[in-house]
Amino acid sequence: MIEIEDSEISLIRPPVVTIRTAKPRDLPELNEMIALLAVHHGDAAASTPEQLERDLFGPIPWISALVAETDEGLIGYAILCPLYRAQEGKRGMDLHHLFVRDGHRGHGIGQHLVNRARETAKTAGCDYLSVSAATGNIQAHRFYQYMDFTARPVTGMRYMQALA
Repeated sequence: MIEIEDSEISLIRPPVVTIRTAKPRDLPELNEMIALLAVHHGDAAASTPEQLERDLFGPIPWISALVAETDEGLIGYAILCPLYRAQEGKRGMDLHHLFVRDGHRGHGIGQHLVNRARETAKTAGCDYLSVSAATGNIQAHRFYQYMDFTARPVTGMRYMQALA
């Protein structure tokens, strides 16, 4: 019989990650991650925790959010917004934001968030889940294709009018 000795080398165990619906207590960390994503895209984050609270937990919730949590705190999030194609009578959900903190990327957290977003959309009776990525964000394009999203051609322009 061969006897094996214990080595002094220990492998780093990846953290246990829970993907769950955001709760009011998550607002500070969620708002911080939204600001980090804005900086990543070269934008300024103008949203406040109060606006986020209104839109997630107010009398008429406008969005929903999923968070990835470890014992260290929140390490990622996804924000979902409802969509509707009136000409087809189809409900959809837009994966408006997907973010994983530096140091936690490349470990499947984004995949878990997308999978839970799919489940959330299906449970809400949606026929599709959509996502967009900036034209030059090739890494995101590859990720979404890997996650079985199909690229759609952009047709036309979208317009916006401020109401304030």
